[in-house]
Amino acid sequence: MSESKNNSSHFRRKDIRSIPWYKDQFLATIIFVVFAADQISKYAVSQTLSLYESWPSEGLLRFTHGTNSGTIWGLFPDATFVLTILSFIAIGMLYYFYRSHAIEGKVFRLAIGLQLGGAAGNLADRIRLGEVIDFIDVGWWPIFNLADSSIVVGITILMTVVWLGPDRHTESTSGTDTDGGVGV
Repeated sequence: MSESKNNSSHFRRKDIRSIPWYKDQFLATIIFVVFAADQISKYAVSQTLSLYESWPSEGLLRFTHGTNSGTIWGLFPDATFVLTILSFIAIGMLYYFYRSHAIEGKVFRLAIGLQLGGAAGNLADRIRLGEVIDFIDVGWWPIFNLADSSIVVGITILMTVVWLGPDRHTESTSGTDTDGGVGV
């Protein structure tokens, strides 16, 4: 009996990701919204502010038109080619993770979508401009953009889902739950 449950749960897990990402309307919408918001905001900043110009000129939160040829916080400057290749690899790994992990629910797909949309936004800048446009300037923190924020929030959500979710998920699908079959 337990073997048939394991087999059916195995097939169920496999079927969860049987549709391509672009047919997952929720995931595709998150990717598109993040990508579009990132690109539109970068375009608006680049058309409104000169390079290194800030609005307002003083204060804790400002919009400052900056560029970054490196990674997060300006690490590894002038490594555009390598970072472009690594971006493609990271997007591929996220897609593989999405397809291979049977974590159900919109929170997992939200986390993956935020990361894919953000990575695609920064990748588009690297391919088109050779660097990434940054504009969110908060106090002493390095300038960043919506794509960076989306990636960090997506990673945080994904880590929470992966670290906290699997125990609940495996308990509720293994038939050993104690809440009368109502999984959390």
